Amino acid sequence: MVTIGARHAVPAFHGLAGVVVGDVTPPVGIRARNWGPATWDAATGVHRPMVLTAVALADEDAPRDPVVMVGVDATWWRRVDDERRCRDHVLQASGLSPERLLISLSHTHAGPVICSADRDLPGGEHLDVYLGELARTIADAVRRAIAALAPAVLEWAHSRCDLASNRELLLEDGCGAGPRPVVGYNPVTDDPADDTVLVGRLSGLASDGTASPLATIVNYACHPTTLAWQNSLISPDWVAGMRELVEESTGAPLAFVQGASGELAPRQQYVGDTAVAEQHGRQVGHAVLSALESLPPVGTDLELTGVVESGAPLAIWEPRSRTEASSLRTVQVLNEAVELDLQPLPGLDELAEQWADIDPRSREERLQRARNLRDDYVLGPTVQHPVWAWRIGTALLIAHPGEAYSRLQRTVRHHVGDFPVLVANLTNGPGFVYLPTQQAYEVNAYQAWQTPLAPGSLERLEAHASTLLDRLIGTEVTR
Repeated sequence: MVTIGARHAVPAFHGLAGVVVGDVTPPVGIRARNWGPATWDAATGVHRPMVLTAVALADEDAPRDPVVMVGVDATWWRRVDDERRCRDHVLQASGLSPERLLISLSHTHAGPVICSADRDLPGGEHLDVYLGELARTIADAVRRAIAALAPAVLEWAHSRCDLASNRELLLEDGCGAGPRPVVGYNPVTDDPADDTVLVGRLSGLASDGTASPLATIVNYACHPTTLAWQNSLISPDWVAGMRELVEESTGAPLAFVQGASGELAPRQQYVGDTAVAEQHGRQVGHAVLSALESLPPVGTDLELTGVVESGAPLAIWEPRSRTEASSLRTVQVLNEAVELDLQPLPGLDELAEQWADIDPRSREERLQRARNLRDDYVLGPTVQHPVWAWRIGTALLIAHPGEAYSRLQRTVRHHVGDFPVLVANLTNGPGFVYLPTQQAYEVNAYQAWQTPLAPGSLERLEAHASTLLDRLIGTEVTR
């Protein structure tokens, strides 16, 4: 039963916000070889600029204790020490405590290699300078975003987009050896892709109560792997097309946070045509705009105001100013690691022997990744995998440095019911590793044999994340 005066509440946060955009486009000639089959090493040009967007949020009653999330157009950290130096520099420059800063990478595979260990390889002469500039640009954006804190409201809506598809394909090789697991679109899967697009509309509030667009926050799970070894241009991949469409429509910057996309990617990928990446981006961008159009005016909920008698009795829902309950102003943070088991790890010599029959350039790329994965993360029989949990008004956030399968976001969103949950892969560090499903281990999928983590790690992460969210929302969980 519903009574007159009932409300359809928009999940929201009323407080302070500041937004700053920075340019992190690397120089042409930087090492950008992210694919084994590539016959080139250094970027020959730039498709679209690489940018970062820093979003600072704070309680009105605690403006000196903000949280900051930074979405960065970047590939992935390959070494723990590089990520640690960058984040330590940002923390020192901003004065933030570690649990209040999230640096999330978009995971484009058409960006520069961010690995100081590659400095002696072709194009690597630019890496140390670029890594230093990246840290300074992030730090500057974070400081300026905090300095820009002003009254704002952040409101959330959902949409759907089917760009992402399941990329775990079992390929019948015709030689009687059984199906071979490969990484590409699977049209016959029983596990369809999570198509959820979570969109935050961040609006600045003037002293006279008028609102203006401040930023759009987008959380979607899909690998930016449209552009591959055929492309030698620096590019944010599909994120650039999405950003252009949304920013042109809203007049405000876009902050993108990569979701739990371990097994998700576009159907058409591994191409050299940048027009395909732009098309993919527009597809997501239209879904983002659809979510924004679903929201009522800034600062309002829909209220059942009455019934008009016509040929039928008509229920009238109208926008009404939101009653700002104290819970809407809350910012809470948790940062607690989960202990994960390791699977038996073959030695590098053993891996080299296993991959002896593949292209030498591809083999060396695999071996280099295996070396980097083990440094400073695999330190004992188990690993401590960090997890960040935030509550911002009536929305929640879970972030970690790995590449979890989309089951993570499905699980935590189902667990908390009506609360919108932003789920972020590739955030901070250490632990830039896959967290696959049990099924992926059973078929020996790439993500399963590549990760040092044992089966069951994804399930432990899900349970740990759910527990952290329970602590943030107390007894308000809706089952």
